[in-house]
Amino acid sequence: MSYHSRLNKAFEKALRLPLNYRTKYVLISDCHRGAGTSNDNFLKNRHLYFAALQYYYKMGYCYIELGDGDELWENRSMEQIIRTHSDVFCLLSHFHEKGRLYMLYGNHDMVKKNAGYATDNFNSWPSCESHPHLHRQPFMPDLKFYEGIILENTLSPDSRDIYLTHGHQTDLLNSSLWKVSRFLVRYLWKPLERYGVLDPTSAAKNYIRKNKTEMRLHDYARQKNIILITGHTHRPMLSASDSYYHNSGSCVHPYCITCLEIEHMHISLVKWTLTTHGDMSLYVSREVMMGPEELG
Repeated sequence: MSYHSRLNKAFEKALRLPLNYRTKYVLISDCHRGAGTSNDNFLKNRHLYFAALQYYYKMGYCYIELGDGDELWENRSMEQIIRTHSDVFCLLSHFHEKGRLYMLYGNHDMVKKNAGYATDNFNSWPSCESHPHLHRQPFMPDLKFYEGIILENTLSPDSRDIYLTHGHQTDLLNSSLWKVSRFLVRYLWKPLERYGVLDPTSAAKNYIRKNKTEMRLHDYARQKNIILITGHTHRPMLSASDSYYHNSGSCVHPYCITCLEIEHMHISLVKWTLTTHGDMSLYVSREVMMGPEELG
């Protein structure tokens, strides 16, 4: 199966959401939330992420996670990840309660594509180990994970829709053969990462694979005449001169997290980082890196 076929399949039964001047979406990808160990790449930016999440909740945005939200190649237990980042998941559950949470799966959390996985891990809050007899509390019941979401432009039949997916479908090793990649990450690249050895099969860590992946995603969007937004490569991208392909970046950059905001039919690339006031006090800064660009 070609990468075009895999991408087509991702959108065959995609969830469709409205896109107009009243809708507000924030697109975040590749959080790679872990279990709090030295391999948890999310830890260094968790406070930035939580601050951004609070902002988007208060401002009325719908949160769309574009896959690889949780690092389930290096970690086996979703429950342990939830316990480690309980404040984050508590806030995500508030988005879910308001009907403003939409989740995609990527290659690193591909196990979420099974409906039973969401039921087993997200329907109720994990019980306390010290009081296992206590009843589990409702958490995010009926949560669903999608491979693709389409934001339908409801303003004009001639306007292009926005197609959302993780982006791993361009790579056979990260899509159809993802279990092989997971095995290699768990037992080879995870131990070597501690010594600074990067995974050469990763589109996020290998520039040749990164460029190849992005060229394929752009080619697909151009041929389909759509706006395609993904994560996967971790490289944030929004261009005024090329409206076919955009990328939300990731939450595991060295000093920041990036995301895409869609509001009033405009899209912006935003960076959240830690900055200092003149009096040397620290604060979390939201900076628009690119845009807003009009969607049409």
